[in-house]
Amino acid sequence: MGGAGSELMDAQALVGHLVRPGTVFAFLAEHRRELFPPELFADLFPSQTGRPSLPCEVAASVLVLQALHGLSDRDAVEAVRCDIRWKVACGLPLDDEGFHPSTLTYWRGRLVGSDRPNRIFDAVRTVVAETGVLKGKKRRALDSVVLDDAVATQDTVTQLIAAVRRVGREVPGAGEVIAERCRAHDYTDPGKPAIAWEDQAAREALVSGLVGDALAVVGAFTEPAVAAELDDRAAEAVALLALIAGQDVEPADGSDGTDGRWRIARKVAADRVISVSDPQARHVHKTVHHQQDGYKGHVVIEPDTGLFTGGRLTQASGADNHEAVIGVELIAAEPDQPADLPADLPADLPAGLEVLGDTAYGTGDARATLIAAGHTLVIKPMPLRPAVGPAIAGGFTTDDFTVDEGAGTVRCPNGVTRHITTHRYVTFGAACKGCPLRERCTTSKTGRSLALHPHDALLRQARRDWADDQQLRNVYRQHRPMVERSIAWLIGPKGRCRTLRYRGVRANDVWLHLRMAGLNLRRLLNLGLTRQQGTWVMV
Repeated sequence: MGGAGSELMDAQALVGHLVRPGTVFAFLAEHRRELFPPELFADLFPSQTGRPSLPCEVAASVLVLQALHGLSDRDAVEAVRCDIRWKVACGLPLDDEGFHPSTLTYWRGRLVGSDRPNRIFDAVRTVVAETGVLKGKKRRALDSVVLDDAVATQDTVTQLIAAVRRVGREVPGAGEVIAERCRAHDYTDPGKPAIAWEDQAAREALVSGLVGDALAVVGAFTEPAVAAELDDRAAEAVALLALIAGQDVEPADGSDGTDGRWRIARKVAADRVISVSDPQARHVHKTVHHQQDGYKGHVVIEPDTGLFTGGRLTQASGADNHEAVIGVELIAAEPDQPADLPADLPADLPAGLEVLGDTAYGTGDARATLIAAGHTLVIKPMPLRPAVGPAIAGGFTTDDFTVDEGAGTVRCPNGVTRHITTHRYVTFGAACKGCPLRERCTTSKTGRSLALHPHDALLRQARRDWADDQQLRNVYRQHRPMVERSIAWLIGPKGRCRTLRYRGVRANDVWLHLRMAGLNLRRLLNLGLTRQQGTWVMV
């Protein structure tokens, strides 16, 4: 990198004074080697692969700046080539011509495939810890944001064609099988078939033909003797085709599927793959009326400073990726846990963290786990809705029923008591006949019934505390603005960083941590980060 005599063109020496102090550019110019020492990346390049063409501290600096400014690989390399701030930050000469954009792809691939893919974020987190800026700050806020995927959502027809084409590319011998057995479409053509799309019969015939082709291809490569010969990539392509052929279709009216008649399913699959190009992207409803396609970014924020202390990117749907599940795991991974606290901690001080969160984090299981771990919860409970709906004033909710866990009974607002079954159901049934309160209680012909959560008592107490404790609500409202501000920083001005640039959970999780690392550096500098006598301090 750089031309002859480049030492005479050192950007830092010649134009470093033009880079505004207190910026991430100026910080990296002075401290990138301390922040990103070569040993931090030693395992990425074992001796047999040789040394990387781009020095480690330069690559890490470019990756952080790229994520901070929301740039593509090509735009980031252009900035390295033409922007003096980037040259100063990376310690390059003014006449340095940069490098090929694929170098950044190569570095990200190394990080994604390593056992410490988020080491750059961890390096910045070490700086945070050394400064002591979070010392004594026992409050953490949980939140999530939907991040749009990098590919176009595909409909059923497009996905079936794309999945068959992928098998043709990646499975040895599949091209011949497709040419021999598939008749519904010319799979050498990536476009949609030319049919009368307004004709329902034509659409149904196409769907039936495509599903038949897909099942024929799957059948050819799932026979035990053939499947055993497939490598991981080929087996994944066949499995994806089988999934696509089953998730969006159902037998046509009057058919069980054996006659080859299929139609688009009337009900969307709960965990539907929306693109063959990125099989891990999902539909997600952040609100009832707003649907997006992509992933969820889960974060932990210290609400006094706005620093990100942890995060994870997951698929956007699925019980294992729910906010409450991931939130509990992220809090458990926080470095400052109860076991690390001094033994002489005052008895009236909470032993763990004070965890803030919106209603998504207020499930019974999450509350029970966090409380058992010694944390104090400031989590907004999910509001209850009357079974009769909002049209009838004074409708009864579950909280209007008195639960006696010791006796195993529930008493309704009219004073009728019923036992809780082993599966925690309660049925009032015939007792609702002629009940003067029935109109406010249920619209069911068989009477009111309840399904009690295993942590029902905990959820009831949380709702009571939220209603009765003004201080609890004040703490939540006091710190919510900084949480919202941190999320706004994460997605960038006008949401320019909301759309992801990569495919799959692992690659995008690395991006999320690079983004948080850059934002944390910028925030630390605004709070007074500097280095004195080899130590990171706040001034």
